Amino acid sequence: MNIVAIDIGGTEIKYGSVTGGGEVKFSSSLATEASKGVEQLLDKIYSIVEKLKDEKTLGIAVSATGQIDGLAGKVVGGTNLIPGWIGTDLVKILEEKYSLPAVLENDVNCAALGEMWMGAAKNRKNFLCLTIGTGIGGGIVLDGKLLRGESSVAAEFGHIQIVKNGEKCGCGSTGCYQSYASTTALLKLAERKLGKKLNGKEIFDEVHKNNLEYKKVLDEWADYFTDGLATLIYIFNPSLIVIGGGVSKQGSFLKNIFQKSLETKVMKNYLDILEMKMAERGNDAGMLGASYLLLEKMKKS
Repeated sequence: MNIVAIDIGGTEIKYGSVTGGGEVKFSSSLATEASKGVEQLLDKIYSIVEKLKDEKTLGIAVSATGQIDGLAGKVVGGTNLIPGWIGTDLVKILEEKYSLPAVLENDVNCAALGEMWMGAAKNRKNFLCLTIGTGIGGGIVLDGKLLRGESSVAAEFGHIQIVKNGEKCGCGSTGCYQSYASTTALLKLAERKLGKKLNGKEIFDEVHKNNLEYKKVLDEWADYFTDGLATLIYIFNPSLIVIGGGVSKQGSFLKNIFQKSLETKVMKNYLDILEMKMAERGNDAGMLGASYLLLEKMKKS
């Protein structure tokens, strides 16, 4: 038995076949081509489903960018990255087309559940998950369940204001967390301070060589990251924070920088019980989390 799992990002669609026991049996990817709009995206989803489904398929599990009402299986907000995506009733579309159960949930929520099921948060029922990438995404898991919020768009951590009258964010506000602490923000900061267009790998490579100019840039960026993180710690008093996104590959090196920065911002009794882990499931986390939700849906029905 298998689940057709799909993780839709703004740049790439990751997809694969996941077993009911949480094993990714096959995975691949293709370009989203977001600017071509929702009809083109639906065609890509259909081609993936038809490629992977067979008579043993349990259902279709989709993790996706945007503000998602996971209970309704519908896209309810976000940016216009994929024209026509907002308002798409994807679960209804897929269930009617294939006569299989389907789920749709926000990508960071799915990443959090994927890490809970088969990764860094295994056997943990209460934790926060942050992903650092183009922006900053958030997921809140309480008692093993997502905290979705009243309108299903909770945990938009990236839009917490950390700088008064700061940089303009794509959401229309100023000073947002992700404008200062995302990977995109790190690259912009490096260009402004060093006068070079760099990618993340180049920055970290120079830091590992003890290049002090690059280390100053990284430390300034990490300071912004822990400004926002400290606020979340004071609100939720978590015992575990999982950090995902491409920079999580830096492992304990980056984790130690974050932890050292937090020591100056958060009271000891919060830090004493706090564990920080880098995500373990990488590109599979979204597919795993969506698959977990599908299995939960099937149990209830």
